[in-house]
Amino acid sequence: MSAAVEMSGDLWAALPLPALILDADDKVADANPAAETFLIASAKTLVGETIWEKLYVDAPLEAAFARVRSGQAPHFVNAVAIGTGSRKPVTCDMQIAPLGQAGRFVLVLFEGREMAGRLDRAKSSKTAAKSAVGMAEMLAHEIKNPLAGITGAAQLISMSLKGEDLELTDLIVAETRRIVKLLDQVEDFGNLRPPDRKPINIHDILDRARTSAQVGFAAHMAISDDYDPSLPAAFADADQLQQVFLNLLKNAAEASAQSGGEIRIRSFYEGGFKVHRRDGSLQAVHLQVEIIADGPGIAPELAADIFAPIVSGREHGAGLGLALVAKIIADHDGLITLDSVPGRTVFRISLPLPPKAAAP
Repeated sequence: MSAAVEMSGDLWAALPLPALILDADDKVADANPAAETFLIASAKTLVGETIWEKLYVDAPLEAAFARVRSGQAPHFVNAVAIGTGSRKPVTCDMQIAPLGQAGRFVLVLFEGREMAGRLDRAKSSKTAAKSAVGMAEMLAHEIKNPLAGITGAAQLISMSLKGEDLELTDLIVAETRRIVKLLDQVEDFGNLRPPDRKPINIHDILDRARTSAQVGFAAHMAISDDYDPSLPAAFADADQLQQVFLNLLKNAAEASAQSGGEIRIRSFYEGGFKVHRRDGSLQAVHLQVEIIADGPGIAPELAADIFAPIVSGREHGAGLGLALVAKIIADHDGLITLDSVPGRTVFRISLPLPPKAAAP
């Protein structure tokens, strides 16, 4: 008898949506004909195989699987890109529902009907973003010249002033320098070189960033680590990755301005996790680093766009630090995600292993 014991054989075969029965070990117990078509494989070859070897999803689903099994309640995942290794990734909605049998559940895919439209909109968005960055770089270069003149003039005037008038010229100098620093960030964002990726020890980079943070902007924070000592090398540009970690630590420290706040740095390995490269191919990103802070959290209206340029949760924030972080991680074929609630904010970075590196 089919493993789909909750359904009649006719209903299982007639179901027009790709559906898979998974056992307690995330192995395929059964696949309906629509799933065979979607995966371009027969049910006979699929049964017994781990789902992560047959279905590549650009979102971590282990936690969702665990919630379905423990809570015995269905779970719905919106708009995830799914590939099979033999076909291009497509955007799907996904429903996971328990079957009430020793950890088994059914996984149903709802393939997106508007994929072409989404791709066109994504391309238009990327083109617009590229043009906006180019315009910002040009303006930054042009604005810095008159600012230098304003700064010099204010410094000359200040030499013959005293009291409140001197305070005003000092304010002019300080504010123009602040604007120049912001313009420097805009230029750096557009001119970031491609990463020079090599096998590196991720913990060495984290320790360097942590030391810099503790003697500087995060001196008021307690920073702890929870490293996996067996973690293999990462495939990354050490300098750019240190910049990423410094930016995330700075973001966490500034969000917890009061003394006594805590930041925890965690590293671990997670198998079966893949994301899409820019060329559409799949990249395994097994190395995980989390920066966990106990600040007030990020407002929901900001969280969705937190990695976009000029988005900031601070009153005077430039909004470029996290955009730069996202750009560097994307250039590394990695992934960065955010999970934030009051009292706990987690930035999670997923990175690839060096080519042909073996799992630990």
